[in-house]
Amino acid sequence: QVQLVESGGGLVQAGGSLRLSCTASGSIFSIDAMGWFRQAPGKQRGLVATITNGGSANYVDSVKGRFTISRDNAKSTVYLQMNSLKPEDTAVYYCAARRGSWGNWGQGTQVTVSS
Repeated sequence: QVQLVESGGGLVQAGGSLRLSCTASGSIFSIDAMGWFRQAPGKQRGLVATITNGGSANYVDSVKGRFTISRDNAKSTVYLQMNSLKPEDTAVYYCAARRGSWGNWGQGTQVTVSS
């Protein structure tokens, strides 16, 4: 099993920045990618960004150019730097680990962007 602990959410004004962190523990050797997903009220959870063990990153179109995913393998930690935040970025953000499928999730951290 893999355990994921997120931190870094909060309240920020539009145009501001936040950095989310997610530290993995447990069977981390079996992880082939890490990702961030988000779920806004009344909406389905959706992908924000992913990064493979090799460092290849992918983003949903709505955050390209504003968000950056990165990882520190020595710390088993993945980050999501969020800049130029918009009210529509408001959601609970979840860290996830892929071990063939996205089956390991963190508890979620709230990000609220005020206009």
